Amino acid sequence: MKLKKLKLYFSLFRIMFSISSFTFGGGYIVIPMMRKYFVNNLNLISNDELLDMAAISQSAPGAIAVNISVLIGYRLAGFIGAVISCIGTILPPLFILSIISSFYSVFRDNTVISSILKGMEAGMAAIIVDLVVDMSKGILAEKNLLLTLIIPASFLASFFLNINVILIVLFCSFLCLVQIYFKNSKEDSRYD
Repeated sequence: MKLKKLKLYFSLFRIMFSISSFTFGGGYIVIPMMRKYFVNNLNLISNDELLDMAAISQSAPGAIAVNISVLIGYRLAGFIGAVISCIGTILPPLFILSIISSFYSVFRDNTVISSILKGMEAGMAAIIVDLVVDMSKGILAEKNLLLTLIIPASFLASFFLNINVILIVLFCSFLCLVQIYFKNSKEDSRYD
């Protein structure tokens, strides 16, 4: 039993360390990688669980990558799994940033490094678009008109009208709460 736990702890650390080492561009980039390992390859969590964890991670304070790794670690191995996943996620950026800050003047003026980073930006944009499409499929499958309209309306409000994202999130949350309230009161009236 202890050997099985140790293997799980080591796997969590190894996977989180490798994901954190080789994904650049922010928290949303780790979600497809975590899907690849934990949903597709190992079948340890479902895709719906991962998306729920991603939603919780983005609404909680802190880095999304760290938040989701802690949630996955906790889900798979309890408190110790959460700590191990957190450590595995924060070590690579800590090492990379330490090295880069030591040689900042060299990296700042190097055209090759600048070109590599520009190329990485394009790749990260594609991964984020893929994630948005996957998440939208789940929302559209629910056939809920409000949720379906929130997606393009939020984009339009943010991109074209320059409305603060916090206001958009609060307004959408309010709309969803109102919808849930009316749905529950309608169901309660059926049973009366």
